[in-house]
Amino acid sequence: MAREKKRRSTGRRSPLAAAALIGAGLMITGAVYVGASAAIASTDTQVAASTLTVEDGEKLFQANCATCHGLSLEGTDNGPSLFGVGELAAEFQLSTGRMPLQAQGPQAPQKKPQFTPDQIQAISAYVQSVAPGPTYPADRVLDGKGDVAHGAELFRINCAMCHNVAAAGGALTEGKYAPALTSTSALHMYAAMVTGPQNMPVFGDMNLSEEDKRDIISALLYQQQSEQIGGATLGSLGPVSEGLFVWIFGIGALVAITVWITAKSN
Repeated sequence: MAREKKRRSTGRRSPLAAAALIGAGLMITGAVYVGASAAIASTDTQVAASTLTVEDGEKLFQANCATCHGLSLEGTDNGPSLFGVGELAAEFQLSTGRMPLQAQGPQAPQKKPQFTPDQIQAISAYVQSVAPGPTYPADRVLDGKGDVAHGAELFRINCAMCHNVAAAGGALTEGKYAPALTSTSALHMYAAMVTGPQNMPVFGDMNLSEEDKRDIISALLYQQQSEQIGGATLGSLGPVSEGLFVWIFGIGALVAITVWITAKSN
């Protein structure tokens, strides 16, 4: 009796157990294969990207930038010369998507970059090798540990008339504008002060020392990271957005109450 019972239980388990084992084996094998393939592809991509050289930057420049800026960076009727702009300006324009320019206009808008970070570094290195100019600052300048109070004062004196005291940006003449700095990186803040892109003036060390630039960057980074304890910022545009809010909701509420009172009296 015992032997017969044992044979029955074993016979019941065998088909399901075998199917489960086969299915589990296939799933595990597939998962391992997909993970290994992704890891190998990622490694290959990183190796390929990290091997970009100045020569690769030259090829990218000739294919994407030379039409406007010339094969030797001499400039054309469609674009200015890049002599002396340096890798700092090239990195700024490419990383913010302002270049390559899609269409002529009052100002090049910021958009998604066309190149990868490694391609941008390669093109910038090529520009620097042909026509040297401003280069990247020391890490200390971008660490955000400068004098925040002094930086805020310098920003109000030198920058707020265009960028708004809250760094929210503002309109200029002839369809131009000063962009908001509420999400700008420390490197691009420094690059803008040193290279003066588009309508921005160049702030050399005679105007703002390197320590002054560090303080301004620290103040802007502090402002980006601080919580708005006053509630909604409404774009940080001051009385313009606040007045619009009051006009729409405040006056609108008064009109609605007046209509309701008149309807009730009738």
